[in-house]
Amino acid sequence: MKWTEVKIYTTTEGIEPVSAALLEAGITGIQVEDDNELKQFLNESSTYWDYVDEELLNKPVGETRLIIYVSANPYGEELERLNAIDMGIDLGRLAIETTEDLDDKDWLEKWKDYYKPFTVGEKLLIKPVWEEVENTDGRVVFSINPGHVFGTGLHQTTQLCMIQLEKYVNENSVVADLGCGSGILSIIALLLGAKSAFAVDIDANAIKTAYENAEFNGIDRSKYYVTSGNVIDNTALQDEIGYGKYDIVVANIVADVICAISPLVRKQLKTDGVFIASGIIRDRVQDVYNAMEESGLKVLDTNFKDEWVSVTAQIMR
Repeated sequence: MKWTEVKIYTTTEGIEPVSAALLEAGITGIQVEDDNELKQFLNESSTYWDYVDEELLNKPVGETRLIIYVSANPYGEELERLNAIDMGIDLGRLAIETTEDLDDKDWLEKWKDYYKPFTVGEKLLIKPVWEEVENTDGRVVFSINPGHVFGTGLHQTTQLCMIQLEKYVNENSVVADLGCGSGILSIIALLLGAKSAFAVDIDANAIKTAYENAEFNGIDRSKYYVTSGNVIDNTALQDEIGYGKYDIVVANIVADVICAISPLVRKQLKTDGVFIASGIIRDRVQDVYNAMEESGLKVLDTNFKDEWVSVTAQIMR
């Protein structure tokens, strides 16, 4: 399959809203290149280093770029809509630059340049399948083959969900992952000890990617089921997912979708189950609070990472 490398030019302030627009278009494997953030990091950290390359410190600041890899062009309309809204910040020129098509091998080599193992929370170690790691502190290891347009674990919203899964998953947990992408959150729930997981994504390509990642991590299909469809309006799919049976429902999507599915999630949860929602930018937190409350859900916890937010809720009693 051929993949196109796409560079979207914005500003430091535009990273979060442009990323949110890409997430809404179903793209979660986003690489950020921002000279401003790099220079700030180098300047703040140089006090503690014996040597900082002067060439890096003096490097001219270029435009901020978001880099994604796609097989189609689902992002154009989202960016046009974003550019038409007066957000009170400079989003830059939002120019889109594409390079020649890459085959799967070339695409994988691009990922290998910068996707390295990293830890999340107190229990998790995320690594690409091509890396070997020494797990000296006994973390739960999740191995992933990045799924082109799907999640990689690098995004703040994914990591916020992981930390909440660490908190709530136990050996009896039955989990639903709505908008599963690469399956990273539902598979991690199983690796943390969950009893079973049901995963669904609007993109049918997610099924193959999620099952492949489950296999990389030794997850038996008897504990894991993945399907596709629109959970908002597909009543047959809603029935298939089921009602009153989940200890944890996790959705790393965008605020509008979280608001729309909150009434459904209320029906899916057990009485003492929790809804872990992320993909929310700070400006939309109150909208999510309101939708959850109207759906009969009580907010238990709100967590922040940069400009991104996760909200954990439970059925009101």
